[in-house]
Amino acid sequence: MHPMLTIAVKAARRAGSIINRASMDLERLTISRKAHSDFVSEVDKAAEDAIIKILLDAYPDHSILAEESGSRGNTRKPEYQWIIDPLDGTTNFLHGFPKYSVSIALLHRGILTQAVVYDPVKDELFTATRGSGAFLNDHRIRVSKRVQLGECLIGTGFPFRDFTHMEAYLAIFRDMIPKTAGIRRPGSAALDLAYVAAGRYDGFWETGLAPWDIAAGCLLILEAGGMVGDFEGNGSYMQSGQIVAGNPKIFTQLLQIIAPHLTERLIAENREPVE
Repeated sequence: MHPMLTIAVKAARRAGSIINRASMDLERLTISRKAHSDFVSEVDKAAEDAIIKILLDAYPDHSILAEESGSRGNTRKPEYQWIIDPLDGTTNFLHGFPKYSVSIALLHRGILTQAVVYDPVKDELFTATRGSGAFLNDHRIRVSKRVQLGECLIGTGFPFRDFTHMEAYLAIFRDMIPKTAGIRRPGSAALDLAYVAAGRYDGFWETGLAPWDIAAGCLLILEAGGMVGDFEGNGSYMQSGQIVAGNPKIFTQLLQIIAPHLTERLIAENREPVE
């Protein structure tokens, strides 16, 4: 295992232990609301602090982009930047619904190089290093081999923070239902993407996501032989928050369903220049 990935795994497991401990006594948690349907608990903050401490103890000159505390270090063009979601699926966690995860990714000069998605409920650790494949608890994983969309299980996420694209999303959803074997929405995008990498889903789509929701999952999928793109199939997903993923055959079929519903605004978000 790459030394930087080893540190990321240590950080993810530490966060997982904080989350598991807190899950035993949800009634005592202090919760606040960041925005509509967007909650944060003291557990998110404690898990994030633990992750950042481990990463910066090992690599004090690295930059951080984290969901709860924002950016620190060199934020313009850092050589190394860790992208962290300490608890992806906070709403699930607060309800005792066991679908949430810790997500940690590393960008090196803007390129994803390390990824960890950890499910503390099932003790499932998804990891990837660029060029070295993707793994679940040390076993190599690959995207599914299904080629007919009608046989496929597809993951998604409903709009919950930003409802700008609700109509376009619902139109895509309506077209997707009769063309697939089923659609699922558990509520943790990081874990959903890891499931695509492991072949549990054949594909996934969502909009309105942040970099910390998707960074680690995207590398997992790419290293598992899958494809990731924005709603036009291009590479701006980390900036636009629009994502389509799947094995190569299903990725293409998902884009074909989405294409008729691309609004001018969705296309503009895909094509905004990246600094």
